[in-house]
Amino acid sequence: MAHGPHQAASRPLREGGRRAHPSSSTSRPQHSYAALDLGTNNCRLLIARPSEEGFVVVDAFSRIVRLGEGLAATGRLSDVAMDRAVSALSVCAEKLRRRHVSLVRSVATEACRRASNGREFVQRVYRETGIALEIITPEQEARLAVLGCHALLEPGEGNALVFDIGGGSTELILIDADTSPPRVIDWFSAPWGVVSLSETEPHVGRDRDGLLASYERMRARVARSFTQFAARLDPGARPGRLLGTSGTVTTLASVHLDLPSYDRRQIDGLIVPVTAMRAISARLAGMTVAERAELACIGQERADLVVAGCAILDAILDIWPAERLGVADRGIREGILRSLMARDRARRAS
Repeated sequence: MAHGPHQAASRPLREGGRRAHPSSSTSRPQHSYAALDLGTNNCRLLIARPSEEGFVVVDAFSRIVRLGEGLAATGRLSDVAMDRAVSALSVCAEKLRRRHVSLVRSVATEACRRASNGREFVQRVYRETGIALEIITPEQEARLAVLGCHALLEPGEGNALVFDIGGGSTELILIDADTSPPRVIDWFSAPWGVVSLSETEPHVGRDRDGLLASYERMRARVARSFTQFAARLDPGARPGRLLGTSGTVTTLASVHLDLPSYDRRQIDGLIVPVTAMRAISARLAGMTVAERAELACIGQERADLVVAGCAILDAILDIWPAERLGVADRGIREGILRSLMARDRARRAS
C-alpha cells in the first residue's frame, strides 16, 4: 500500500556513495546497492546485488508521478505534484530500509533543475522520507544513461548515438563505441521531454488532419532545438548505430510487437526497423487521446504524453537517419548501480 505524502521515514538514509546502514556491512556478506531516479514524469528505484555478469535486481519500483506537471507555465513545482512525488518516495524509502541497502544514490533531473522551488522540494523530501536527492546536471544525466545502457548497442563499427527522452528534457549523446567503456564524443540536452513539450505545444485538433498538423508543429519545435547539435555532426559520415532509452521507445516497441501488456524481457535489447517506428508515430499522431488509451501497451497513463515522445523521436531520426533502432529498458538507474559498485570495489581493494 502506498504511503501518504507526509509520512516520514523512521531514520535518515545516508547517501551519495556513503553507508546507508553501517551495521549491515558487518552482518551481511553480500552488499546491496540502490539507484533512485526522480524524473519529470516518473519515480524509479532499483535495488541490486553484484553478480559475475554485473548485478542481479532484488527489488524495483516505478510510478508515474508527473512532478513537472504545470512547470512550463508557472516555473514552479505544484503542491499536488510534489505530494505525488513524496508519496512515491516514501514507498522507496521503506524498500531501502527493508532491503538493508548498503550504498544508495538518489538523483533528480530536469524538473528539479528548472523549478524555482526545486531545492526547497529536495529539502522537504529529506525531511519527510530521509532520501537525500542530488540534482544532477544534464551532462551527468547523459553520461549515466550511456553507462547504463551501452551494452545493448548492436555490434558494429563507428560512432553511435544514444538518446534518452525524458519528461522535461531529451539527452543526445554521441559516443565512440569502439572503446570500453564507450567514450563520449559530444552530448546535447534539449529542453523538450514528453511533459514539457505537451504543455508548451499541445497536441490538439478537431479531426485527424488537425491532429497531424499539430503533431508537425511539435516536431518542428523539437527540430529547432536540435539545430545546434545537428550542425556539429559530421555531414559526410553515414549515421551508425542508434540506441534509445525511455518510456517512449519501450512503449512504441511494445506497440510494434502488439503485446497484450508490457513485457520487459521482450523489449529490453530489441532491435526495431526505423520505418516501423516512424509508422507507429504517424499512426498515433492521428489518433485522439481516447483512441490511444485503448491500445493495451499505452493505456490511460501514457495516452496524453506518448505523442510528444513520438515527435521527439522523429526529430532525432531526422538528424541521425539510422536504419535500425535499439531499444533499452535501462538507463540512469543502471548507470548509477554500475558506478556505485565499481567505486565500492575500488575502495575495498585499496
